[in-house]
Parts: sequence; structure tokens; C-alpha cells
Amino acid sequence: MAAKKTVLTVFTSVGLLAATACTSSSNGNGETAESDRLTTTTAPGTAQVDRVTWALPYGEPTTLDPAKVGDYSPQTVGANLCDTLTRMNADFSERPGLAEKVTWSNDSTLVLDLRPGVTFWDGSPMTPEDVVFSLERQRDPKTQALYGNYLTAVTSIKATGPHQVTLRTKEFDQTLPKALSTSFGAVSKKAYTEQAGAAYGTARGGLMCTGPFKLGSWKSGGSITLERNDSYWDADLKPKARRIEFRFITNNNSLTGALLSGEVDGTYELPPSSATALARTDKGAVHLGPSTQNVLLIPGNAASPAADRKVLDALSLVIDREALIKNVFGGDATTLKSLVPPFTWHGDKAAARYDAAYAALPDTPKPDAAKARKLVAQADPLTRPLVAAIPAGDQRSLQAMTFIQAAAEKIDVDIKIKQLQPTEMSSLFYDPSARESLDLILTFGYVGMPDPASYVAESVTPGGIFNWTNYDNPEVTRLLEQARTASDPDASATAYAKAQALFTPTTPAVFLATTHERMFMNKRVSGAPASFAYMSMPWAAHLGGTDK
Repeated sequence: MAAKKTVLTVFTSVGLLAATACTSSSNGNGETAESDRLTTTTAPGTAQVDRVTWALPYGEPTTLDPAKVGDYSPQTVGANLCDTLTRMNADFSERPGLAEKVTWSNDSTLVLDLRPGVTFWDGSPMTPEDVVFSLERQRDPKTQALYGNYLTAVTSIKATGPHQVTLRTKEFDQTLPKALSTSFGAVSKKAYTEQAGAAYGTARGGLMCTGPFKLGSWKSGGSITLERNDSYWDADLKPKARRIEFRFITNNNSLTGALLSGEVDGTYELPPSSATALARTDKGAVHLGPSTQNVLLIPGNAASPAADRKVLDALSLVIDREALIKNVFGGDATTLKSLVPPFTWHGDKAAARYDAAYAALPDTPKPDAAKARKLVAQADPLTRPLVAAIPAGDQRSLQAMTFIQAAAEKIDVDIKIKQLQPTEMSSLFYDPSARESLDLILTFGYVGMPDPASYVAESVTPGGIFNWTNYDNPEVTRLLEQARTASDPDASATAYAKAQALFTPTTPAVFLATTHERMFMNKRVSGAPASFAYMSMPWAAHLGGTDK
């Protein structure tokens, strides 16, 4: 039995408190360099501001229900609405949130000591019953939640005091407290959620949470407006912006024009073409931050000829990653050596061990068409073009896939690009039948919490939702399970490192790049975090005016 272990008890002094802190980044060959271009935060905005307008370049969310949000737009909005039990910092470390202390009292008991005095937007107090309900609905099939798997090892969730909730588990699970900093750990009011039913989180059903902003209005096809929660519990994070208006602008040219004119104050996920146009404007600045995003080329199913390791290795050898990064991502990315970008463990206690293991991986390959051709000759003959899927209308995906297509032609591999509508693209990740006619899928994914093992497990263990080729290495599965259940951070990192050394060269995927977070902000406001951690933190509460 482990000794009593407090996971989160005090606020960390890194991340948001270091307004000009830069972060280390890997060049993809195991060498770590300090980049002045990357920063986790921006200078604080000190003045009150009536309204800030922010763009959503991925379009209108389908829901803001925290149990169901798993994409850029809903998380960009929702992170400011529904507080989580623990909270992400801009450097991807964690600190207390609605739970002021999270403690493993033994290897099978996780105790959440809740913060007293927290109220929902309607003024009613947040209770342990609300917390129990919010967690339990994650594994209720009727909810259709995205994160119920985090509760696999949990046997019970009960209120054990006026400000306490206790989770009983089958075994120690180091993933569980980390997951509480994502939308999985968001707390909704039980009575409101039950009354709203399936409409909870929609324009019709609304929300009831505890965050620094409350849902003001949602005009389908137009905008979502958040209003400041003047009764917010966190005195250090009282919003300076009275309203935040989100506009759905998916066209790159329209987005660029709106930012240049000042009609829109800012956006995350700024497209490369917009960044080029905005680089010289005096209206504001482009900010680059570290990210957990990854760009991968993966087979659509086990029966595809693209699932042949020789074919994948040939494609990997013929793609010039440095040219891809320069020409498609505007230089705002680095090469990637495995499934998980290094920023994922940046705030972990065992970060040095993770860094060393990543550095020890083989360098990303340099282009070698001759060697690639030999691998293609050794594989089963390709009797038809490989069909590669990308989202329709996504200029970045089209440019990247066109680049890969041209590279493949050098080794006589014919790739046909198929553009899928958003609903079709989304179905690929959950419906195997939707992938049957596809050989390759270009994915722009991301790791949502500081836990590489849980992310990788979904791709390389049997039954994982992203394990589309039935990859199965029992030793990898054992090591990832060991990483999940180890109570010592160094032991967990060591187990992951051993698994990483095994799955990196064998998992059916071509690792292309990890993109930097790219954000534009008008000079009249400042304070927004610049890193990809914005997806899981109340970033808009940091915004303030600059009197410029």
C-alpha cells in the first residue's frame, strides 16, 4: 500500500506567473534548444475591456457539454465556462481547481477535497452531489460521453463529506488525477443538467457551470457570446473582459481580413497563410507557443496495402520533413520522432527522464528515395492508387497531402486524395466501416493532458479507439499498463520510455511534425496564454485591455 500521496495541494509558481517564460523545444533529433520564438504566455492585460471578439477557425461547435467536447472549437469556448476539478497551467503543469486538494490516501482511494464557497452561475452552491453526478454521467451510455474510459478502474464515486468526494479504484491510476484537469473533470449542476436532458450543452439546452464566464447567447450560424461571471470564486482570476464574442470564421481569407481590420481581436489556430499576411501589421502580433499537437499519416485499416510496414517506411523515407515544415507550416513546427510531442510531459516531475528517452530515439530519417524504392519492391505489389483522406476545405491538410503525394510519386507510389466533409471525417475516428475504403488518413491530432501513456494506449493497445490496424505487442501493452499504475513518477516514466522504444519503430504510422501553437491577438488586448494548454484552461479570463 502506498503512503498517503497528495497530488495537488498548492498553486504552482510556473506557467502563467512567468509572463515572458520561454519553453524548450526539440529539433526532432534529440537535441534541445531554447527558442525565443516560443512562449507559454503573453504580457498581462491590466485594463477592463467591454468586449473581446475571438474567431473560431474550425467553425461552430455542435455542443458545449463538457462530457462531449473533444475538438478545437468547443474546447476553445467551453474551457472558459465549465471549471474543472484540477486546472491546467500554460506550461502543461497542473494546479488545484474546484478541488483544492487531490490525495491518494492509499493505492485504491482518491480523495477530492472540494473548495468551499464555489457557486454556479445561478448562485446555488456547488455540492459533492454535483461532482459525483458530473463524473458518473461520464460512464452512463445515455450521455454518449467521450471520456468514460478514464473511469475504467473506478469502482465507486461517493460524497464522503460536506466538501469531499472519494473515488474507489481497483488499483492506483496515475492518469485519473491528470484527467481531472480536462473537460472530463468539469462540474455541471446536477438539477439543471437532468432537466435539460439530451439538450444540455446546446443552444437550446444551455449550460450551468461555475466558470469565469457564463453562456450569454448562442446564435446558430453566427456567434456565441459569453458574459462575465461577476460572482466568480477565484479572486486571482476575475475576468477583465465583460463579454467574449466568438465568431465562426472558417474561410482563411475572411479570417485574415477580419483580423487586419480589427473586426476580430484574436484567434487560436491561426492558419499559416493568415500568419504570413499578419506578420507585418501594426494591429497586433502573432504569438507562437509550444504545443502537444501531432501530424501523422496513418493507415485506415489493417487490410490496406498501406498498413504494410515496408510501404509506410518507404513513405517515411521519401518525405522531406524539413521542406514540409517550411512550405506547409510556415516554419512553425518541428519534426516528430514518435507519437507524442515532448511538450506533453513538460510539467511532469519526471520530465528529465521523458526527455532523455525521447532524445535516445532514432533521428527522424533524411530523404532517401533509393532506399525507399527498395522497400516498395520488397512489399506486396501496389495494384491501385492509395486513397488518402483529408477534411474538405482545409487548406493546410490539402497542402500537406499534396506535398506527400508528390514525394510518393518519386518512388512510383500513386496516392489519390479524397476530401471528406466534416461529419464524414469525424466518423472515421469512431466507425471502422467508414475507413474500409481508405488507405491513408492525414491526422492533425493533439494530446489533451500531461499523460503520454494514456494517449499512446489508445493507438497501440488492443481495443484502443485509434488502433485501426489491430497493432498488438503484449510487451508494449504491459509496459503502458505499468506506466499507468505506477505511483512513482520516475517509475511511470521509465515504463513509458521502455514502451516508447518498442512501439515507435513498429506502430503503423508516419510521424511528420509537431506544430507550434499560433495565435494572433490585437494590440488593444493582452494576457492570453500562447501555448496549446489554452484548450484546457480558462484562457479568456486572463485577457485584459492595454489602453493601446
